[in-house]
Amino acid sequence: MGFLHISPVEPKAATGLAAEVYRQQAADVGLARMPALMALSSVPALLAATWSLLRESLMAGPLSRTEREVVALGVSTANRCPYCVGAHTLFLHATGDHALAETLLAGGRPADPRQAALYAWATGETRDGPDAPELLGTALAFHFINRMVTALHTPDVLPGGLQKTRLVRRAAGRTLARPARRLLPPGESLRFLHTPHADAPQPRDAPRAAAPAWAHGSPVGTAYAALTEVAGQGGALLTHPERVAEAVARWDGGHPPMGGSWLADALSGLPAAEAAPTRLALLAALAPYRITEGDVAAWPHTDESLVRLLAFGAVTAVRHAERTFSPAAAS
Repeated sequence: MGFLHISPVEPKAATGLAAEVYRQQAADVGLARMPALMALSSVPALLAATWSLLRESLMAGPLSRTEREVVALGVSTANRCPYCVGAHTLFLHATGDHALAETLLAGGRPADPRQAALYAWATGETRDGPDAPELLGTALAFHFINRMVTALHTPDVLPGGLQKTRLVRRAAGRTLARPARRLLPPGESLRFLHTPHADAPQPRDAPRAAAPAWAHGSPVGTAYAALTEVAGQGGALLTHPERVAEAVARWDGGHPPMGGSWLADALSGLPAAEAAPTRLALLAALAPYRITEGDVAAWPHTDESLVRLLAFGAVTAVRHAERTFSPAAAS
């Protein structure tokens, strides 16, 4: 249980924007440490945007938390993210739906027809998705978070893999029950977006990505636009970021074949110094669980540049996933 390739900023050591985000996260989630967010701490603006989308989609407002957790688990299962599957099994226990949590973890399907339809959509089995911005935002948030967590953290949620024990899962869920069932007011994370900080400077007149139509003017859309903008900036680390976009555009939503043949076209003709980061971005987009120590070592980097590069690959896949949603989401 720990981080891969990076040394994140711990909440007690955080300053500026990262410290502000950590404080709200601790209050709203009931956890002092959330590794899925800590992994992004070397890029405070990315940390803030990811937290904002997560909070406004998964946690805020009156929509059923159980339904949102079903979507989170469906996406995480499809993306083969064991950390997020484990974590959100615990959060589904926290909602009180213990049988549903265990059913999904075992590979089953919800008995409730609406929950079953949401799970089928989240796993990519169907294209007929919901209209609620919170559900669409949850799916997109986890398409991003799954990729980043898989690349930068080991699979275990609890020390020694304790989340694999049913009694521990139920007990952990009980400790999270009060914050998970609390009604959080929407929009309170938006103050972290597009705000200049010493550790995340950004001009107030900087161009901003437009909120998507599917968000219907909700805070979810503002947070999603901020995440796609900030994460997309990592493409500046590549000489040919269009290679990543073109490869992802051809993606059918499945998992790439074993071996590296599927990377060949995107890397063709690139010198080693350019091929290494392009390969990392492509792996982050389509197969983050295949990133190796060798892949990371082949590209000289800092924690900040590595997180920015992986975020670019991840958000390229997220944008592709957005376009494959229902007509309401793609408009």
